[in-house]
Amino acid sequence: MGPFAAFPTRQNSSSSWAISIKLVIISVLLVLLLIPSNMVEGLITERAENRDAATAEISSQWGGPQLVLGPVLVLPYTVRSQSEKGVITEETRYLSLLPDTLATTGTLAPERRHRGIYEAVVYRAGLRVRGAFQAPPLADLGVPAGDVRWSEAFVAVGISDMKGIRNGLALNWDGRSHPFEPGVPNAAVLPAGSAPTVSTQFSTVLNERRRYSKYQGDDDERNSGSATNGLNVAIPMPDEAALTRRHTFSFDLDLNGSTGLLLAPLGRQTTLHLSAPWADPSFIGAFLPTRRTLTGKDFTADWQVLHLNRNFPQHWRTDTDRPAVDESTFGVRLLVPVNEYQKTMRAAKYALLPLTLTFLIFFFVEVLTRRRFHPFQYILVGLALVIFYVLLLALAEQMPFNAAYGLSALVIVGLVTSYAAASFRQRRLTLVTAGVLTLVYAFIFVVLQLQDYALLVGSLGLVVVLGAVMFLSRNVNWYNPAPELPAAPELPGDVSAVA
Repeated sequence: MGPFAAFPTRQNSSSSWAISIKLVIISVLLVLLLIPSNMVEGLITERAENRDAATAEISSQWGGPQLVLGPVLVLPYTVRSQSEKGVITEETRYLSLLPDTLATTGTLAPERRHRGIYEAVVYRAGLRVRGAFQAPPLADLGVPAGDVRWSEAFVAVGISDMKGIRNGLALNWDGRSHPFEPGVPNAAVLPAGSAPTVSTQFSTVLNERRRYSKYQGDDDERNSGSATNGLNVAIPMPDEAALTRRHTFSFDLDLNGSTGLLLAPLGRQTTLHLSAPWADPSFIGAFLPTRRTLTGKDFTADWQVLHLNRNFPQHWRTDTDRPAVDESTFGVRLLVPVNEYQKTMRAAKYALLPLTLTFLIFFFVEVLTRRRFHPFQYILVGLALVIFYVLLLALAEQMPFNAAYGLSALVIVGLVTSYAAASFRQRRLTLVTAGVLTLVYAFIFVVLQLQDYALLVGSLGLVVVLGAVMFLSRNVNWYNPAPELPAAPELPGDVSAVA
């Protein structure tokens, strides 16, 4: 054996260069196929936006997410000031007083509404609100009793979307009924608050995209606006002595809404009892229920909040800072268990895995059998694997996600396997291709079902895949992966030998 026997021959070097060039081509094709994969993610986002638009349209016609504020007892008073020229001006201000006790009992009647293929949940709430007021002396509140316009006292209630009101409201005050009228003279007589934030499908999909990219667009957490919309009912007070007495109140509110319902803890002691025939509630806001019962068909929940648990006072004047209650509201959101867009987006993030493994199979077949595949064949297979996610999205909008995933995987695995059978013309290699694709899609499906352990299982799966590739390629001579068979020995009397 000569000193250069260990070096590859020119033929082996040519073969190794051909393998290297093919690897570069495959790598470039993988990068190029990420372009349609990213376009699929854009399509998923667009479909999620379409669903949110349909949901918003239903809510705008029925009634949006609701926040109920109140009741608040309001006393108008006059503030007089004198200018340098001696001109006396008068200004009307308001003193807002919160109740001592506030107890709300309600039931939600959810309904499913449709716009085309999209579904939204709306509800009709029947609320019974009752409680009591007992105001402190005006001297403790910084308002002179002589400045109060007692005959103009009123009670205000804030509702974020007033078109959802479905009954004629009347306040029962100390046993006497007083009808509500729309509007409040000054928005500051009610605390500032916002209706439940709607977590849209678009924002959910956007969060999935952010997990894997540096995209930092604005949130699309929709807020349905401040609950400065209000009702008022005149409750004349004779004098300060009447104000400091205990006054009971109650009213019934029949309210249409969508997505969620929030209440503010305006009483020194606030309680809420809610029930609904809905299997998927999400308790939202600053306080969780003190007691709840969940079954497969309905839920019951009870809240109890003290004035010490919140960060705003029992009274304020409109010339001072208006309290904000957003950090103290609590309630429930009725979830629609629709997560096909989120799961499809998560599945699309694994697009590189089936592409890479399928291309590796074709590459190994090339290397070990000297059967050549054109880059166009790689592109066809890659596009079939990308179309899987489009098919999955389309089917998931029409059927449960798990069934859509299984049907999509069956179609694509069958398509790629059929093409591999025609290209390989070897049953064993075709079965290997089908088996690998089946395992890959099964692995992705398992990861999609996990939440807390998705990263762990995904990482372990990738390690196993890499280990399997290393094991199967351990004996491949990359300089001469498929050496040609030696030439047959010359037979005696061969004409060419005699020549």
